[in-house]
Amino acid sequence: MTREIPAQEIIKVVKDLCVDANYNLGNDVLLAFDQAIENEKSETAREVLRELKENARIAREEKAPICQDCGLAVVFMEIGQDVHITGGDLKAAINEGVRQGYEEGYLRKSACNPITRKNTGDNTPAIIHLEIVSGDKIRIIVAPKGGGSENMSRVTMLTPAAGMEGVKDFVVNRVKESGSNPCPPTIIGIGVGGTFERSAILAKKALLRTLGERNPDPELAKIEKEIFARIKKLGIGPVGYGGTTTSLD
Repeated sequence: MTREIPAQEIIKVVKDLCVDANYNLGNDVLLAFDQAIENEKSETAREVLRELKENARIAREEKAPICQDCGLAVVFMEIGQDVHITGGDLKAAINEGVRQGYEEGYLRKSACNPITRKNTGDNTPAIIHLEIVSGDKIRIIVAPKGGGSENMSRVTMLTPAAGMEGVKDFVVNRVKESGSNPCPPTIIGIGVGGTFERSAILAKKALLRTLGERNPDPELAKIEKEIFARIKKLGIGPVGYGGTTTSLD
């Protein structure tokens, strides 16, 4: 049986998610800060991490953006095949939700025409990833992506001979080359396989996992640990001030 969902409902949900994502840092990230403060040997790095926690508290309590860069609105949506959107177009509803969220939440609007560089004025269009699934429900995730970290993202085409060691080396070297530019501590998302765009989307989706969770595949979990251990040894640290907390895990 088909389930009808009004476009207005999607607008409201997207609007609220845009504001929430910019005001409230996830509990898993806050816990990762606590663990990093406990394990970090550099006092300067610990102080930066404490400031990041305090900044998150102020943003949450005063209902203000965590960062001045409120990001491009990246929207992941799973739509059940038995869902029928009524009263409007789906993508138009998503963009209207972004428009309202960034306006009512007093969030910086960063989207601009890539050729003319003229700001669109409302942070649209959103970056929308749609996936059709079974059932009659819709799942929406809004993950604003700031320019500092997005600009450090890279895709490469390795030769078959490079193997998994080539993947590890590429990731670690990319973190090293990025230095302080992505405002560390970062969260690393890695996508391997498929086509050019498929691997990039896999990497972006990896950022949605709860911090501290390992890949359910034991072999992949082992690789994650190896990469993270190598990144810790780079010594970049929070905001590039040195230390082992270059990335959160």
